[in-house]
Amino acid sequence: MRQDWFSDARFGMFVHFGLYSAAARHEWVQSFERLTDADYRQYFEHFDPDLFDARALARTAKETGMGYVVLTTKHHDGFCLWDSTLTDFTSTVAVDRDLVREYVEALRAEGLKVGLYHSLIDWRHPHFTLDWTHPRRDDDDARDLDAGRDMAVYREYLHGQVRELLTEYGDIDYLFFDFTSPDEKDGWPGKGPDDWDAQALLALCRELQPNMLVNDRLGIPADFVTPEQYQPTAPLVRDGSPLVWEACQTLNGSWGYHRDNTDQKSATLLAQMLVDSVSMGGNMLLNIGPDGRGAIVPRDAATLSEIGTWMRLHRDAVIGAGHSSFVPPREGVYTRRGNRLYLSLFFWPMGFVHLPELAGKVAYARLLNDGSWLRTSVSDPGQEADLMTPAGQAEGTLTVHLPVQRPDVLIPVIELTLTD
Repeated sequence: MRQDWFSDARFGMFVHFGLYSAAARHEWVQSFERLTDADYRQYFEHFDPDLFDARALARTAKETGMGYVVLTTKHHDGFCLWDSTLTDFTSTVAVDRDLVREYVEALRAEGLKVGLYHSLIDWRHPHFTLDWTHPRRDDDDARDLDAGRDMAVYREYLHGQVRELLTEYGDIDYLFFDFTSPDEKDGWPGKGPDDWDAQALLALCRELQPNMLVNDRLGIPADFVTPEQYQPTAPLVRDGSPLVWEACQTLNGSWGYHRDNTDQKSATLLAQMLVDSVSMGGNMLLNIGPDGRGAIVPRDAATLSEIGTWMRLHRDAVIGAGHSSFVPPREGVYTRRGNRLYLSLFFWPMGFVHLPELAGKVAYARLLNDGSWLRTSVSDPGQEADLMTPAGQAEGTLTVHLPVQRPDVLIPVIELTLTD
């Protein structure tokens, strides 16, 4: 099935890069600050991605343990990172570089799956009707400006650009549309599936790239769902059936480069979010926002390096792993891969960790970071405690004996080989 590679990879990189990267104050800067096209034009005229190195980006993703990458082909401002024939608001006009082509070729060279992000919204297009996101929504003549616009013309443009992306760059593995929000806000409408002709757009994707995954943000069911900036607390299901899903997360709350935002998540927290997602049968897509010159900023590179160091030792607990029906102890979460059960410990207990349901079901236990054996025992609920075997646990509990010193890794992981 088309999502098999996706559920195996579990971990991907999101890359938000565009004109807003030079503005360096959030990818929605044009909307937040109500900038006109003329105000925003300076970022196009001075666009200079001289440090955008797609090969280095692909290597970084691979070294971090990621199996796929998703690049913004066009964000809500309408600026295109490829050689679109339908507009002159492109990287090829600005700097004579097709960044999408550079990116696709670099990912394939590293053996990574190719993902594209494409905004359904386009604030620059003259026929994109005003809504609650549009930068011109507060203008005195906003209603008059909107009156002359025709979404049918814009839909033709939207479908045409998707056709370009899906026919000019070979096999594409993943397409992330963004975003559908039909509810009214501040007196302006949102936009829903009818605005995109979502059924026809999804059919176009199926026709041109039948093996490609498409997310749920056309506003109609597709291949996977995309919780954003929050962590689910249980496996996602619909009508009793499990859903394929991916949590989209940022390093600091902003998708595009935001120079003055230092609210950086720690590598430990991000690794916990990753294994937490996998424990519930989901993926995590972790975003970076390259700076105005296209470079991965040092603070992001340092965090990715820490995660990559952890992944090199603990990848088996993530890649190819998924949800386990066993109930984990309070100290962490389980992921499972075949007959291997992985316990990621979010905090380190003193001496022992007690695992309900697992007595008689584990043949071997070890710390994954160094492969060192861990003693296990099964306590008798009625026996007296001694120095080697704790008592008082429920019947069927397996106890794993731990060293006092916590391993010096982001998250210690115990690998349990199951007997069946």
